[in-house]
Amino acid sequence: MASSDLRLELNCSICMNIYRDPVTLRCGHNFCRVCIDGVLDTQDGDGLYACPECRATFRKWPPLQRNTTLHNVAEHFLSTQSHQEERIGIFCTYCIHPPVPAVKSCLLCEASLCDKHLRSHSKSPEHVLTEPSNSLETWKCSVHKKILEYYCTEDAACICVSCSLAGEHRGHRVELLNEASEKKKEKLRNVLQKLIKKRKKTKERVRSLEKRRRKAQEKASGEAKRLTALCTDIRRRVDDLEKKVLSEISRQEKEESLSLSALIHQLEIKKDELSRKMRHIEELCNMMDPLTVLQEPDTGDLCDPEEEEGDEDTGGHGRGYRCAELISHISHTLSAMIDINVIFYVQDPTDILLDLNTAGNNLLISDDLKTATRTEITENRPETAERFQNNQVMSRRGFTSGRHYWDVEIRGSWVWRVGMCYPSIDRRGDQSYIGYNNKSWGLYKERVYNNQCSVIHDSKEIRLRDQISSDGVRIYLDYEAGQLSFYDLCDPIRHLHTFTAAFTEPLHAVLHVINGSIKISGGAAGGKTERI
Repeated sequence: MASSDLRLELNCSICMNIYRDPVTLRCGHNFCRVCIDGVLDTQDGDGLYACPECRATFRKWPPLQRNTTLHNVAEHFLSTQSHQEERIGIFCTYCIHPPVPAVKSCLLCEASLCDKHLRSHSKSPEHVLTEPSNSLETWKCSVHKKILEYYCTEDAACICVSCSLAGEHRGHRVELLNEASEKKKEKLRNVLQKLIKKRKKTKERVRSLEKRRRKAQEKASGEAKRLTALCTDIRRRVDDLEKKVLSEISRQEKEESLSLSALIHQLEIKKDELSRKMRHIEELCNMMDPLTVLQEPDTGDLCDPEEEEGDEDTGGHGRGYRCAELISHISHTLSAMIDINVIFYVQDPTDILLDLNTAGNNLLISDDLKTATRTEITENRPETAERFQNNQVMSRRGFTSGRHYWDVEIRGSWVWRVGMCYPSIDRRGDQSYIGYNNKSWGLYKERVYNNQCSVIHDSKEIRLRDQISSDGVRIYLDYEAGQLSFYDLCDPIRHLHTFTAAFTEPLHAVLHVINGSIKISGGAAGGKTERI
């Protein structure tokens, strides 16, 4: 077979170069190991792998069988090619006119030979023939000037026979150069296999990290869009709120201005009347005729003492106070709304589960531990120190730091309580109810108040001014700040009340159901959460 034809047979169909560490697929086609690894890597996400040559498919990563025969043929071909290239410009030592290309070099004679001189050259073993080379001195020992035939394994050096028998390597373990070379090649192949596996794992790690990076970028992009939408919505609400408040301020200012104008007019009239009386009294004081002075009405009638106390000049203060109070309330509500909405938009929710071991015997707890339902059938649960005797249940999870929020959905219940409590709360008696002790804070609704609710702590009740307009309530805890807030889950979310306290124990969500059911779900807005 011609050299060019052989080269075509030894070309990898992927890289179009001579095979390097060739492997064979089950379909029989051969490729460089590095090349087929790269192709199969790109098919990772499809679930199927295919041969680039015949498109045969494999459901799993196909085994790559090393083709030793093809590997040896390719190496021999590459070696022959390199020697042929080296021979260009190397001529026979004995052919001068004209120069003839050399086919072999003799290490003993240190001469290159053409075909003609090679036939007449000595065939004795000491005349070692190699491929044509211009650097024959590298094949000889620098000390003994003999051919390097052995490899000293102890000193890792190529040596001649004299070095081994009488030189500095005497008594050392030696091997033939070809044998030592093959052993080293085998070690290098093993190292290459390990490096290939390492590179494959590294590539898989890179793909995994790139996938995570893409997800992080997508998530950040989504959060940025949501935050932009939130800020746009807040700006719109602030603008609307500003217009309403400015309109109310303008209305109150006009009302107060009209009231004050009327009062000023009345006072001006009174001032003129007082001036007239003062002039009349001064005239009487200046009269010389006692009869005239005494005939005038009693001077006590000229000033009205009942009018001297408290002119009506404070009518506007009440309206001004109501306006300032309105602005203060709006500021607080808007600040809380912005803070809580940013947290809700940015953070992902996590589950809050109810603790069945604390549930009263007239509460039915759902299988997913999220819903508490009042039932007339008494559950046969064991009496324990941690179980409530009333219709209450606590969450499994307690919070000792961070900011957290959760929602409760009210279903068909007209009497309910929700809030937070310490795990040391009493489980029996009236003092165990949410808010009727100093270890719990609650929001509750009873039928007598219609849709109005109250907040309560340490038996101190505060009736809320506004009604709850939805079937859901959000509870927000900032443990370090000592704040526990309640929100109406209407659109937009509305702040109801905030308790302030120095928390000293873990806080658990707690529910009290008289009828219907309450479902709880929640999320952590950042910070450390501990399971108690």
